[in-house]
Amino acid sequence: MGWVPCCLIFALLISATGSADASIHVYDRDPFREVGNAYLLSGGSEGIVASRTAAPLPAHKAARSSIDDGRSYIRFDNITFWRSKDAADQHQKMEHSTGLIQVIIFEAVDRDNIGGSPYGGQRSICCTPDLAKLEGCKQGEVIRIPSATNSNWPVVLNVQFNGNYLSTHMDNKVVYISKTGMYNLFFISCDPTLKGLTMSGKTMWKNPDGYLPGRMAPLMKFYVIMALAYVLLSLIWFSQYVRYWKDILQLQHCITAVIALGLFETTLWYFEYAHFNNTGTRPLGITTWVVTVGALRRTLSRLLILCVSMGYGVVRPTLGGLTIKVLLLGVTYFLASELLNITEYVGTINDVAGRARVFLVLPDALLDAFLILWIFTSLSRTLDQLQAKRSSVKLDIYRKFSNALAVTVIASVAWIGFEVYFKATDPFNERWQGAWMINAFWDILAYVLLCVICYLWAPSQSSQRYAYSDEMGDESDDDEAQSLCKGSPKGDISLVKQDRKEKNGESADVSDLEDEMEEDKRE
Repeated sequence: MGWVPCCLIFALLISATGSADASIHVYDRDPFREVGNAYLLSGGSEGIVASRTAAPLPAHKAARSSIDDGRSYIRFDNITFWRSKDAADQHQKMEHSTGLIQVIIFEAVDRDNIGGSPYGGQRSICCTPDLAKLEGCKQGEVIRIPSATNSNWPVVLNVQFNGNYLSTHMDNKVVYISKTGMYNLFFISCDPTLKGLTMSGKTMWKNPDGYLPGRMAPLMKFYVIMALAYVLLSLIWFSQYVRYWKDILQLQHCITAVIALGLFETTLWYFEYAHFNNTGTRPLGITTWVVTVGALRRTLSRLLILCVSMGYGVVRPTLGGLTIKVLLLGVTYFLASELLNITEYVGTINDVAGRARVFLVLPDALLDAFLILWIFTSLSRTLDQLQAKRSSVKLDIYRKFSNALAVTVIASVAWIGFEVYFKATDPFNERWQGAWMINAFWDILAYVLLCVICYLWAPSQSSQRYAYSDEMGDESDDDEAQSLCKGSPKGDISLVKQDRKEKNGESADVSDLEDEMEEDKRE
């Protein structure tokens, strides 16, 4: 099993290389909200890598350029603002105001360069009369302090209404990115009469290789490697599965289903990200399919571990009265996982997770905790049963499984702690280039544990006899030593079969004799 960690570490290193990409944000009469003394609309927040090509292109040529042209930019397309009729009437009466709207683009490290405060109190986005005197800003506009590294940043673009028109259009501009960072886009108005302002249009956030958001870009390569890892595992497993088809256990059928779902899921993830990268929008159908398959795979994986811990297929042929409880838990976990993943992935293109995910994580986490408790409780009972029956080989395998499971739980708890620390210390997503590893770790951990289960419960010609040896009577230690992972010599099997035939023959003779005696009595 040493090749598995090496391959996965290699996958992490390969996936970490390459550029990050962005996406297309669509606005459909989105309303501005009042924040302090300004009306504000967030246009998006994404990690963008610097352009590889220095020469910029005009807006009309940038729209026709290929997605992998090496340029990074934020492009505005058909941006239109609407104001109320009352606002238009008030602006027509005012001599010096035309309803100014300012488009602000800034990097996360320059967030303090937008707004100011003369008294050290609450920060003001728009320039007030006091700030105009102290800092020399222009009253009625957004306060902008030039960046220490580039005086042209933050970028401010002005859009104004003309006359008493209810709408105004923004020119199709392109802002090229020459520095890698987390960029934010805001549409802001400091005019108090523009209450109820709305906006439509779209912005294209593109990096050298396409439209995929920065935190997602390495995942496209990562899922290629994960799909290849599942292909390798599938080839090894299915070769044994087909070879010993007649001796396959129900437990091994479940393992086969988990492997197939894992391969299907990683393949769908790659196509989902590839489509996203080429078009700038998430394919609703593919994304829904992939999160559903992922939720099904996670549910089946957890139920598989639970059933193995209960001794299903090795110590006991059925789950008995626990079947309904296991199925009910599986359905509940599937629904919770499906809802969480749909909220997180379907239609989501920003690099900042929504607040709704925080509430949906809680039931998913509680179900995971309950599953872990049930798994270890069942595993402890199974180990006690095997120890009481002195089933040395089965006990050894279950001890290996329990050790692997304990390592998995410890690694999960440690990673959750790291994830909480990572997000708590990065409120503005400035470490977006490494954020992909948060999700990748769970896929790697699930794959490693699946490989361990495949190794311990691999199909073999002695699977049936090994699994139900306790039900067939007392057997010698040599018979029990035929594990799931190793085949038995043909001579030994023939001897065992001959032995059993002789026993069956003796029992048949005895029963025949008893039948004859019974018939004599009746006569």
